[in-house]
Amino acid sequence: MNFVPSEVEIFGTYWPPILFAVVLGAIAMVVTVRLLLRFRLERFLVLPEVVMLAITCIYTVLIGTFVFPL
Repeated sequence: MNFVPSEVEIFGTYWPPILFAVVLGAIAMVVTVRLLLRFRLERFLVLPEVVMLAITCIYTVLIGTFVFPL
């Protein structure tokens, strides 16, 4: 396999792909939490803050794996 470091170049500055995966994961988490609040499903959660953190981690891993692969 060819493991070439990949970076995103914006206006001459190189950014790590994981940064964009984390930002997109946080945005997806906000959308998911808004849907949970809209349909009143948050009442079934014991620790909503921990669930939000877990959802962010899951989205970050999925986006980092499938959208920004190395």
